[in-house]
Amino acid sequence: LPPGRTPQRSAMSKAKKALLQELGQTHLFDGWGSKPSAADESRFYKQIEDLDASYPGGLKAYVDNGRKLLADSKAGVNPLEGWTPSVPVGETVAYGTPEFDEVEAAGMAAVSGGGCGFVLVAGGLGERLGYSGIKVQLPTQLTTGTTYLELYIRHILALQGSGAPLPLAIMTSGDTDAQTRALLDANANFGMRAGQVTIVRQEKVACLADNDARLAADPKDPYKLLTKPHGHGDVHYLLHSSGTLDAWLESGVQWVYFMQDTNAPSLKVLPAAIGISRRNQLDVNSVCVPRMPGESIGGLMKLTHADGRTQTANVEYNQIDALLKATVEPRGDVADPATGRSPYPGSINQLLFALGPYAAQLHKSGGTMPEFVNPKYADASKTKFKSPTRLECMMQDYPKSLPPSARVGFSVISNTTAFSPVKTNLADARAKSAKGEPTYSAASGEADVYASACEVLAASGVRLPPPVHAIRDGVGVVDTPRVVIDPSFGPTLAAVRDKLPTPHAVSLAQGSTLVLEGDLTRVRLQALSLDGALVVRVV
Repeated sequence: LPPGRTPQRSAMSKAKKALLQELGQTHLFDGWGSKPSAADESRFYKQIEDLDASYPGGLKAYVDNGRKLLADSKAGVNPLEGWTPSVPVGETVAYGTPEFDEVEAAGMAAVSGGGCGFVLVAGGLGERLGYSGIKVQLPTQLTTGTTYLELYIRHILALQGSGAPLPLAIMTSGDTDAQTRALLDANANFGMRAGQVTIVRQEKVACLADNDARLAADPKDPYKLLTKPHGHGDVHYLLHSSGTLDAWLESGVQWVYFMQDTNAPSLKVLPAAIGISRRNQLDVNSVCVPRMPGESIGGLMKLTHADGRTQTANVEYNQIDALLKATVEPRGDVADPATGRSPYPGSINQLLFALGPYAAQLHKSGGTMPEFVNPKYADASKTKFKSPTRLECMMQDYPKSLPPSARVGFSVISNTTAFSPVKTNLADARAKSAKGEPTYSAASGEADVYASACEVLAASGVRLPPPVHAIRDGVGVVDTPRVVIDPSFGPTLAAVRDKLPTPHAVSLAQGSTLVLEGDLTRVRLQALSLDGALVVRVV
């Protein structure tokens, strides 16, 4: 054997070369020259091996899927052709009402004893926001600087209480894995036990150079393939292939909740959503928000095909208007006159699954998700791409893989802040604000942390000034007293009410700041009239 090669490596190289030849990928060898070095060959075939191992069905499945999807794209196939939308099964429950109290209590009964696992999709950096680090390390607000990851973990621990551990899985990427692990290590998992946190790392997929799904070599290095992220739909495959779901099922977990990396109020409505899932026997519950017509979030729809097939799935916001005009509403994406909002709830990628059916489905499918491709064509002939493309998948498309018998629906907790992601840079946020659109910016995210805490206090009977509209650095926000309360004070509305025996004796003036930090499990707030700042830190 040539220097640097082992019998095992040589056999692997021969097998992968044969695979590439079978798949019509011999162009990858064109730039090699007559005598490639053993080191160059080794790193090339190592990348091929990794790409083959990290995709369900391997590179053969990836190339086959690519050719089909690229052919459909060139032909202009509309994936929504033949489908007619209607409002899916689900419930809208107003925050703080007796009905809310009922479903929240039912949900907490299911959470207790380790009944819920949590999945945090955290593969992104904050570059779009002008921040070079991982997004889960961003501060949720500037009053205390609590990061998103710390807030999520402290809320999960508060839900856990003295019961069995509630497990957390975090999906990272090559960009975020090391920093996420370092953040957890530096802070002792923010209080979670060893083994309570599982990290699964998402790998990239090969880029496709043309409609024949030829793999794209790096123009600067013929021994390297171009790769790009496959999308957050990989989380399902990773949870399955890592054995995480089976381990959770064995430990007694019944529900799985998926969260995004920068949505501070995401856990506020979870117990109520579980209560709604139990009441409606839902296998999949898309935790939604009321949606305004034209708003840039998807809509959850029940889709019925002309051939009789049905599915409940997210429809992307840029497809909603055309679909409605072509089917049930000639005016397109318009408001329901009774509510002033879209009849289709807003899909925000907060998903709640019954674990048993979820794990069983992934065992059947191997974790594969519906995919799409979005090539940028060089001209109208659609024969060349401006740059290589790749296949993508989205976590919210999981219901598309389910049989018609699956119970898929939604829950909306209205009259409260449950969705306030931070994903828009300042310049774009100012432009959105000027148009009256939600900005989903750092300014709105911070303001909504305070507003959400005030909503909990107000629903408990605390006297608060009405929210006012304010402009901060060109971005419109809701201005309330700056309230930051550790989740240990009460992870549910019912728990907070228990900590406020005389809520009428508690009042906050506009412009005030109230911070309650540390382990607040034994803290009760009996009376307070605040016009200024108060920080209570339990150590």
